[in-house]
Amino acid sequence: MAVGKDISKKLHEEIDRDLTFMHICGTHEAAIARHGLRSLLPRRLKIVMGPGCPVCITPQAEIDGALDLVRQGCIVTTYGDLLRVPGSTGSLESSGGDVRVVPGAHKAVEIAEETDREVVFISVGFETTAPTVAATLLSHPPENFSILSCHRLVPPAMKWLLDQGEADLHGFVLPGHVCTVMGYQEYEQFPVPQVVAGFEAEDILLGLLMLVSQVKEGTHRIDNAYPRAVCREGNLKAKDLMYQVFETADVEWRGFPVIPGSGLRLRSEFAEYDAQRKFGLVFRQTEKHSACICDKVLRGIAQPSDCKLFGKICSPRTPVGPCMVSHEGACRIWHTYNVRRQ
Repeated sequence: MAVGKDISKKLHEEIDRDLTFMHICGTHEAAIARHGLRSLLPRRLKIVMGPGCPVCITPQAEIDGALDLVRQGCIVTTYGDLLRVPGSTGSLESSGGDVRVVPGAHKAVEIAEETDREVVFISVGFETTAPTVAATLLSHPPENFSILSCHRLVPPAMKWLLDQGEADLHGFVLPGHVCTVMGYQEYEQFPVPQVVAGFEAEDILLGLLMLVSQVKEGTHRIDNAYPRAVCREGNLKAKDLMYQVFETADVEWRGFPVIPGSGLRLRSEFAEYDAQRKFGLVFRQTEKHSACICDKVLRGIAQPSDCKLFGKICSPRTPVGPCMVSHEGACRIWHTYNVRRQ
């Protein structure tokens, strides 16, 4: 951490105004909390969380769709983080159906190959996981296999956040995992300072220092502080696979309205693997009644400790909202590392 302390010292020397930067990656938030990085930052520098947890931003309507699949007798497979995310009538974990945790779509296909029952993979994630799902569908899985596509794209959400101006942001720490796949060309449309950062403590501190430098210079660009994994063009083969199978769609995010072009749906030639079409699922938007402020946390205008439920009624054992469920959720991370306030 000697290098990290040097960067922290430099940050203290450089900051001469109030600045707020947002990261859009649950793994970044986990690293920040685990290493106690906020304690090393100048008082006038604030880093807030955005919609960086794919499980957290999966709307209740899609969770209800997954529960409908259980009621229709399907074997429902998905990542473990999704099991306890609340829908309007419970969660997958409490559904009483045949719900199985798998590490990816390929394992769900193996289950489908061994049964005559319908097997559905609830396919959540940003651009990071979509190419592997696409590759699975291009391998011609059995006809009793399908996916419920809950994939989301990061740049449209960033555009929405900037257009709203709720959090008064001065720049972004871009998601390292997503940029490993997609590169960062799509982010060049945004006229704010941006940095691609890795996940070590020094990576994040360096990214913040680069953002501060851009602000002081009065310029904006994308600096790549993660060149060992990220290049501007990204992984061209992975992107090609993704767009062979998926096309963009207008979709709702939890805590957000419908954001144009922010989701991925299966192209018509892969309709036989589309669980929403296959089982006639209708996604109905529902009103938020809980005191949970997960929606505000995901938009960077509140922090977990602002919630009156945090650590009391809402805990990892008894989650009220999705941000306390997933290991990439801000509330779960703050509870795990005993973070109370920035």
